[in-house]
Amino acid sequence: MGALLAAAAGLAPVLAGAQEQATAGHPVPGQIGLQPSVTPIMDSIIVFHDGVLMWTISAIVLLVLALLVIVMVRFNARANPVPARFTHNTLIEVAWTVVPILVLIVIAIPSFGVLADQMTTPDGERRYLGSNIFSFGEVEVPAPELTVKVTGEQWFWSYEYVDEGLRFDQYILSEADREAQKPNQPRLLAVDNELVVPVDTTVRLLVTAAPTGVIHAFAVPSFGIKVDAVPGRLNETWFNARETGIYYGQCSELCGKDHAFMPIAVRVVERTEYEAFMAAAEGGDYTAANATLAAVQ
Repeated sequence: MGALLAAAAGLAPVLAGAQEQATAGHPVPGQIGLQPSVTPIMDSIIVFHDGVLMWTISAIVLLVLALLVIVMVRFNARANPVPARFTHNTLIEVAWTVVPILVLIVIAIPSFGVLADQMTTPDGERRYLGSNIFSFGEVEVPAPELTVKVTGEQWFWSYEYVDEGLRFDQYILSEADREAQKPNQPRLLAVDNELVVPVDTTVRLLVTAAPTGVIHAFAVPSFGIKVDAVPGRLNETWFNARETGIYYGQCSELCGKDHAFMPIAVRVVERTEYEAFMAAAEGGDYTAANATLAAVQ
């Protein structure tokens, strides 16, 4: 009984972490698996990972384990004191060449589809894979209503709402500032100014890095997006978040001494909240614009 109680106590943090993971846009203690999805891109990534990849790698592991056991039992010195003298088996050599090729083809086909979804900005007509990665596309995504230019600096992010002409910088909060201003947000991920976007809206991201800077990578796991920010180059991706909340990411390219302190925070809000935010921000006071938003989550 004591052992069972101890095991239950050990599972409690894991279960609590799993429950928190279901609503958080960031990693949590005890998390198993990928972050919950809020976009069509991440839907297809999760299905690809949990379906094709996990079944394939599990089958490979079991096959290799079975082969190792057979070799250890049947071909050790005691069971097989006089080893065979042949060195080739045509059938086996053909099989170990052809089978891996077939496995790679099975993995590659949906993989290319998932990648194409991330790199192809919606036009209102193209369909996306979503939770069925073996389809030709079943999810309808509207054309972008909002374009945001993201620039990786050393070491912070700069954002520009292209059509609105609004620009701001995003810095990590120190631990003292986080506890004072945003105590409910995670350590090393909380920022001073979140990127604010409306829910159920396609957002086009134009990603680059400062001309005199280095390569960064803009990544938000819950959105399923990760794209390099390269000086002198403009890369493009998109997302359409279906749930409100704050979703976090980080620079995913080793970019220098403060690489670990370049978090990304995207706040997805209702349309009315976004409109009020933009109306205040266009007056030039970003602090007042932030004050229009709901309480920090």
